[in-house]
Amino acid sequence: MKNDEPQLIQRYTANERTNHWITAITFVLLALSGLAMFHPSMFWLSALFGGGQWTRILHPFVGVVMFISFMLLALRFWHHNYLDANDWKWFGQMGDVLANREDKLPEVGRYNAGQKLLFFVMVVCLVLLLVSGIVIWRRYFSLYFPVTLIRWAAVVHAGAAFALIVGIIVHIYAALWVKGSIRAMTRGYVTWGWARKHHPRWFRENIK
Repeated sequence: MKNDEPQLIQRYTANERTNHWITAITFVLLALSGLAMFHPSMFWLSALFGGGQWTRILHPFVGVVMFISFMLLALRFWHHNYLDANDWKWFGQMGDVLANREDKLPEVGRYNAGQKLLFFVMVVCLVLLLVSGIVIWRRYFSLYFPVTLIRWAAVVHAGAAFALIVGIIVHIYAALWVKGSIRAMTRGYVTWGWARKHHPRWFRENIK
């Protein structure tokens, strides 16, 4: 390594990045196809999938792929997302968080408290989407459930989808806000300076 090149530390393996991008791509497909079916004003989005019929056919199958991909991702990172005492202090210093005064915050491990909270919100949303999606999946499963349950499942599905979309928007915004975060998920590595600044405890635990 040349002296002028920054030292790097691995944040994500190739398998972890592949898993993440499969989840991300299927999420985009689901969001677009779901919005196409949610309201007539957005039905034009169905043209991206070959029309309304194909949108209705593809949406639930893509949903199963996303659920499996995300659950594999969740299992990989579950043990990194337990909330501890420092995380609750982090929440209590939201002013410092928003002002980007990271030096005043409790030391962050692999993920900060906001990332951990979003992780569990996404887990809950995905489980609700899967369960409600099975109930309203016409042709295969909906005929086994009473109409009232199907209607409630549709409401739960829409609500969970909305919460998940908002959560993903926050996730993307945070990745853009913290310069260098996107590189971690595209190349797998971050600089020592980035790790020391944003995740000091994780940096110390992994530096060799």
